[in-house]
Amino acid sequence: MVEITELEMKQLCEFVQKNFGITLFEKKNLVEGRLAKHLSDLGIDSFDDYFQRVVNDRSGEEISFLMDKLTTNHTFFMREASHFDYFRDTVLPWLVNTVKDKDLRIWCAGCSTGEEPYTLAMIVSDFLNKYEIGWDRKILATDISSVVLNTAKKGIYKGEAVRTLPIAWQLAYFIPTGNDRFRVCSDIQNQVVFRSFNLMEPILPFKKQFHVIFCRNVMIYFNQETKSQLVQRYYDQTVPGGYLFIGHTESLGQETMGYKYVLPSVYRK
Repeated sequence: MVEITELEMKQLCEFVQKNFGITLFEKKNLVEGRLAKHLSDLGIDSFDDYFQRVVNDRSGEEISFLMDKLTTNHTFFMREASHFDYFRDTVLPWLVNTVKDKDLRIWCAGCSTGEEPYTLAMIVSDFLNKYEIGWDRKILATDISSVVLNTAKKGIYKGEAVRTLPIAWQLAYFIPTGNDRFRVCSDIQNQVVFRSFNLMEPILPFKKQFHVIFCRNVMIYFNQETKSQLVQRYYDQTVPGGYLFIGHTESLGQETMGYKYVLPSVYRK
């Protein structure tokens, strides 16, 4: 197995932190374990040579592969279900009574393979079907990894994942494709817009603020300074009264920036 030297580790970690905000300095075993086989497959015998390949890759494919390997894209439908209950029972009623132009603006940052935004789309559909038509239900879902985004866009999941959902959802929102695989129906797929996006961009390129931002289990990779800067950008992109959801194991602490604590891992501007 190709081993990484201290200098190579420092070089790679500084690059990843500067460009993506992710801190890996204390995770040498993780870096080696997740990349050594890839280096071997490429015929590269040092991490320095691999680093040069990454920084000189103008297609962005190698960087995307690197970030996919170094981050844990573990997700599933209805993960941390209490968030979705609160979104359905408290946030959506507030939105329906507040958003006069019927333009719901929801952002899933770090959407991984798509289960989170699709879950939100199904909840929104269930809820808004009780009201008159005309609502813009588009949900923005972003990630830095083209690998997970490609999976998310296809919207095809194993039967064991789909069968954890309510029977009504399985029947209404999923189509069997064979081999115990199910595809999210086109109505739900069309409600989610997937985009490649690096959260370290200093200015978020969105014309309008969001009513709800989900950024769950993403900031665990960031150091305190990066996390504070990102939360500030989220705050600036949230409408007054809007919500920020983070992971159950995360907290904002002193960097709430103006968000008001609502309940564990839920904040409001």
